Amino acid sequence: MSTLSSAIAFAVLCLGSYMVGKGFKALRLPTITGYLFTGALAGSFGVEMIVSAEAERLRFVDEIALAVIAFVAGSELYVKEIRPRLRPILFTAGGILVVAFILLTGAIFLLTEVLSFTSEYTTMAKVATALLGGAVLLALSPPSTIAVIKEVRARGPFTRTALGVTVFMDVAIIVLFAVMTSVAAALLTDVSLNIGFLGLIALDLASAVTIGIAAGFVLRALLGLRVPRLVKIAGILALGFGIYELAEFVDKWSIDNLGFEIYIEPLLIALIAGFFMTNFSAFRVEFDSLLHDIGPSVYVAFFTITGLALKLDVLWSTLPIALVLFAVRVLGIGIGAGAGSTLAGESPLVRRTSWMAFITQAGIALGLAREVAVQFPDLGDAFATLIISVVVINEIVGPLFLKAGLRRVGEAHLPESTHGPESGKVVILGVEGQSIALARALINDGWDVIVVDTDADQIDRIAASDVDELLISEVNADTLGQFVDADTAAVVAMLPDDDANHYALRFAFEEHGIDRLVARPAGASHANDFADLGVFIVDPGSAMVTLLEQAVKAPQSTALFLHRDPDRTVSQATVTNPDVHGALLRDLKLPPDVLVLEIQRGESTLLAQGSTIFRLGDEVTYVAERDSLEEVRLRLSR
Repeated sequence: MSTLSSAIAFAVLCLGSYMVGKGFKALRLPTITGYLFTGALAGSFGVEMIVSAEAERLRFVDEIALAVIAFVAGSELYVKEIRPRLRPILFTAGGILVVAFILLTGAIFLLTEVLSFTSEYTTMAKVATALLGGAVLLALSPPSTIAVIKEVRARGPFTRTALGVTVFMDVAIIVLFAVMTSVAAALLTDVSLNIGFLGLIALDLASAVTIGIAAGFVLRALLGLRVPRLVKIAGILALGFGIYELAEFVDKWSIDNLGFEIYIEPLLIALIAGFFMTNFSAFRVEFDSLLHDIGPSVYVAFFTITGLALKLDVLWSTLPIALVLFAVRVLGIGIGAGAGSTLAGESPLVRRTSWMAFITQAGIALGLAREVAVQFPDLGDAFATLIISVVVINEIVGPLFLKAGLRRVGEAHLPESTHGPESGKVVILGVEGQSIALARALINDGWDVIVVDTDADQIDRIAASDVDELLISEVNADTLGQFVDADTAAVVAMLPDDDANHYALRFAFEEHGIDRLVARPAGASHANDFADLGVFIVDPGSAMVTLLEQAVKAPQSTALFLHRDPDRTVSQATVTNPDVHGALLRDLKLPPDVLVLEIQRGESTLLAQGSTIFRLGDEVTYVAERDSLEEVRLRLSR
């Protein structure tokens, strides 16, 4: 089978792998497990759709995918975002690196005596295997961590530290892996570890940093071109492939012409390029958006091709050993994270819980395992299969640990217990056509809505089965106190009696501090009273004229407010996250589809610009795709 035929067969396989991954997700299992399963089923130990020899022709797919994964890891290390929690991040990551690496390396060295593919190795080869395995198994998973944080709506200092450690660890692991690769190569070839060797490692790292910065300049120039989006995506993929080809060329050239090997870790080059683009270019948002578009296809291809290389016989035979390594890894992370958070001065609860945030593994660990299989053929796919079996265990149970940890520290905010700016309880006074329509729209967006009225006949005539209507005898403190409380996010007054409307809104404001008050007054007699309470007044006549005017002048924005755009909506969030206080709008890593419209600060309204500085208590109005609404709120709110 030619390379082209192998590529076509692999493309077809990836389509099936994507569907299998969706099935695994429906079963609440990681999608990457579905991709790995599909690859293994199609490989040499399954139906042999693509056997091992043919999979070798697809090495270029592996290289492109690994480069993109490293671009993503580098882009996640946004210095301005992690600076407020830098001390606990560094101490926690440092504790894990030291303790877990020592324990994992020692455990793997002992286990090489019983592993079928390492039992006959020399002592130096066993040490090399242990060093490589210890480095690879330290890798974490920023994408999986972010996914769990979004799922449970987590926010707070523990959440920000956990994500910062996860991102920083991936950077540190790639550097550590580059060093361990050089050390392992020396051990396997009986090269002495002298000053000259250490100088060679320094040369390897310096070369990777230099080339990585140069690749960052290339990316910046590419994104600065006025070319179609697909061309930029193709350029990013080509650069990733070129980084691997350059590393291979330098490796062979140095051996042939210099008499010693210069190995420049391509993952480190790509990671530095991603870091450069995020921190030192004006194209951070566009770069993130392009990687977001590339990501799903790349992950399907990478994990599927990784599955093709799985040796299922080795996977089954090493499962008990994988469980031992899983336990050692959890122990090392627990001791290291606890020690690091203690040195950082974290609370006792965080010290006891921090380890639970760092169990998950995914892309980088599998990528490094594949790198070992390619660079050290004697270890090969058997080593990669052992690592993958540990990674799969961590990927399955890791999110469960993270969710439990976030709940333990009180930073998980599940939909049913969250009453924030985009969801919560709303009380509407007045049962009529417009109030029922409003209630349905809010219910559709996840709000808990109660509609009340003093007119039993009106409720009987208008009542809807999908809306909760209540009858009260009159509007007073006793009746209002039955449903207006501190958990109420907003009160809307639409009764035909403005005295009752004003009383209800004043009660909500003075007794429970509710400041999201809306009135559709029956007349103009209480206009000043409503204004004194800060009530948002909707006058039907002028509102309709204004809406028609905006529909003529700006139909697209009007469609957003009328919910006629199914993909985007306008929302609002309050800045309560202290890490956002004093930050520039352009420095916040908001999703690329988010547009901040205005910021309400006290009595002042600010038009949002890149140089706008956020302050605690700011009310931020923004438009975004529905999937990004919660991410923005979690970023701005504590």
